[in-house]
Amino acid sequence: MSPHVDGRRPARRTAAAGVPLALIAALIAAGPAMGAPSNEARVVRTATLGDIPLGAFSNRLLPGTVADDRGVDLGGIGSDIYPAGRKGEFWTVTDRGPNGQIKMAGTKRRTFPVPGFDPAIVKIRVCGEAVKVLDAIPVTTSSGKPVTGLPNQQGRDEAPYDYNALTALSYNPNGLDTEGIVRASDGTFWLVDEYGPSLVHVSARGKVLTRYVPEGLNLTGAGYPVVEALPSVLLHRKINRGFEGLAQLPGGDLVLAVQSPLSLPDTGAGEASRTTRLLRFSPRKKTVTAEYAYRFDPVNVVDPSEDDTSELKISSVVAVGGDRLLVEERTDKAARLQLVRLDRSSNILGGTWDDDTTSPSLEQLDDPAASGVPVLAKKPVVDLGTVAGVPGKIEGVARVDHDTLALINDNDFGMTDGAGAFDADGRLVDSGVETTVSYVRLPHRL
Repeated sequence: MSPHVDGRRPARRTAAAGVPLALIAALIAAGPAMGAPSNEARVVRTATLGDIPLGAFSNRLLPGTVADDRGVDLGGIGSDIYPAGRKGEFWTVTDRGPNGQIKMAGTKRRTFPVPGFDPAIVKIRVCGEAVKVLDAIPVTTSSGKPVTGLPNQQGRDEAPYDYNALTALSYNPNGLDTEGIVRASDGTFWLVDEYGPSLVHVSARGKVLTRYVPEGLNLTGAGYPVVEALPSVLLHRKINRGFEGLAQLPGGDLVLAVQSPLSLPDTGAGEASRTTRLLRFSPRKKTVTAEYAYRFDPVNVVDPSEDDTSELKISSVVAVGGDRLLVEERTDKAARLQLVRLDRSSNILGGTWDDDTTSPSLEQLDDPAASGVPVLAKKPVVDLGTVAGVPGKIEGVARVDHDTLALINDNDFGMTDGAGAFDADGRLVDSGVETTVSYVRLPHRL
């Protein structure tokens, strides 16, 4: 699909104090300021996605799916980023689409202003200061119908509402809140989803081949095969915090990261916990072969401005050779990358900690290692919160070469929460946050 969609609106990007964007980019590319230490990570390139009306984008892929985009542009492709082979080219994936929250009578309602939106795999190229869309693939059912980004199950997922939180929408068992993406050697894609949480195998043209979900989910009515192949303990995932990170190891195995600690045995335990889980999945065996306990740093270490432990998330995992991974720990304002090795001796799959009657649960342990849990050892690589030019809410990380990473942010389609997200005519009041790809050069090889 061409990025030059009919009806494209002029870009809104501006620079602070009237400084031209080209000059800012040139200064960034020139390297650190005089006197800055040479052993620090630095942004060496920045590129921004221009404004593409969401309705035109979506209807070009699946005609008639979006009747009214409410002034929203294509965004949300920063859910993940994966090298596409050629220099400067990457595969990205949108999340479930524009969504927000509005409080009504003291209760937050989840809004879907463009309910016909269908998640898409988007191929991009970084060209100078611009991010260009090269291709886009809609994620569809076996028969080619849009899966949409709407929640699946009443009582388990948040109830969906229209843009003003006044009109209830229908649940959709096909709906996917897509996040991580990798491409297999056969040209198919693997995605992860936050609703199930689930691992989704997608054909080269976007049809869902299989959705792997936790045992006991009992998802019915989907227009594609659903297989209960993941540990049942994942049924305790926090709402909107299912799988977000996905990596492909050299041998083809996949690593799935649960974004936040499970709500086990209850919400309070999950909110206070710093222990989440990584899973290893074999596409050949079609099963989970290992599970690992991952321990976050204290929230004020990851983000000195934050004191709420529940803000900690894993948004990206990246394979860097052998069984080594980069793991991104973040809040919405800061992020740190850690290096871990998936040691066989750290496998907790099928043991005590997968039994949701175990008390205390893994999530309740103040010091899991002291209780005999083989927590993955980790080594800090870079604190992105200290690197000038890195935007907030980084959700995708890709390896460009031996010492350079590509980062992409999730701009939430320019949406904000609250009743002020749309004007009196139901048109978006844009946040001004753009989708940006930033190249960060590390001081040492990975």
